[in-house]
Amino acid sequence: MSAANASAFRLLRTGADALAAMLAAIESATASIQLESYIYANDATGREFLRALVMAADRGVRVRVLVDAFGSFELDSAHFLALLGAGGEMKWFNPIGLDRFAFRSHRKLLVCDGRVAFIGGFNISKDYAGDGRTSGWCDLGLRIEGPLVGELAASFGEMFALADFRHERLAPLRKSSAGKMHKGDCCELLLISPNFGRNPLKRALRHDFAAARDLRIVASYFLPPLRMRRALMRAARAGRRVQLILAGKSDVPLSQRASRSLYSRYLRAGIEVWEYQPQILHAKMVIADDAVYLGSSNLDPRSLEFNYELMVRAELPDLAAAARARFDELLADSRRLERKEWKRSRGWLAKLRERLDYFIVAKVDQFVSRRQLRRLR
Repeated sequence: MSAANASAFRLLRTGADALAAMLAAIESATASIQLESYIYANDATGREFLRALVMAADRGVRVRVLVDAFGSFELDSAHFLALLGAGGEMKWFNPIGLDRFAFRSHRKLLVCDGRVAFIGGFNISKDYAGDGRTSGWCDLGLRIEGPLVGELAASFGEMFALADFRHERLAPLRKSSAGKMHKGDCCELLLISPNFGRNPLKRALRHDFAAARDLRIVASYFLPPLRMRRALMRAARAGRRVQLILAGKSDVPLSQRASRSLYSRYLRAGIEVWEYQPQILHAKMVIADDAVYLGSSNLDPRSLEFNYELMVRAELPDLAAAARARFDELLADSRRLERKEWKRSRGWLAKLRERLDYFIVAKVDQFVSRRQLRRLR
């Protein structure tokens, strides 16, 4: 594919960068806006986005908004009345029901005019409206132009059509493109849907973990499956560099403690474990040599098995260089954990609690979700 027809990427280094760029794209849109978020908050940021969306609808732009019903359960439907009155459309993804509450859309996506798209870990909330160091949660994303934008727009359309979950069980989702890998010029769009282990992100990561000389991961919730953990430990034991930046501060302490239950194994294998200190870490990024993964998926059981997620894998030296530079900045604000110090830092009660939380996150939640999935298939 010629350079003129290739997808172009720009790293969004903070949540503030991402939200500002998204607002600018909404304000300049002339034909269509597709916005998808797990959390949409009724705060200063949420209201600012709403005003921009209403103004776009008023000038004739087709505006569609998709919000997860569980992620935004505190948000009143009346929040979007002005948008609906201006001709916009809004849907709740998977209205909460006891038989299917486990399956959430954790995706974050904005597509404007089918020309420019934004993905990342950031929701529509003031929590992300900072630099991730002095204020706001630490997050990352991508601004995308080119052929991949059409794929992202199509994936939004599919999710919008399936939002009410009134279709026959999960069959249409299995037949859809929601769990397939889309290959492009220099990138792959990895779309994830509820499954029994078949996941394009896991396949791509295992391939890169086996071959890359330099592996760097930023993960807010890090509890990868056994095969993925073993691949990382094999890489470290083989003398390849493996660095993890994980959450020193977390909005989900249960997940943080579950992740910490495995630190000793990583450290014994030679993996560098760092914890980000200034703010809550919410970013999701993997760098494997010159391949960069960014998007909404955490490396934990819920994202990898039961959520709807989207990730992009792009193999571009310039993007990889920018990602590594940002990784190094985050590393400078992180504390490295040493094996002996980590072992001495926690008593038996703390270790027991970590193991119990690991059991809840890795076993109990999966058991409940798999039972729901079997009933819906």
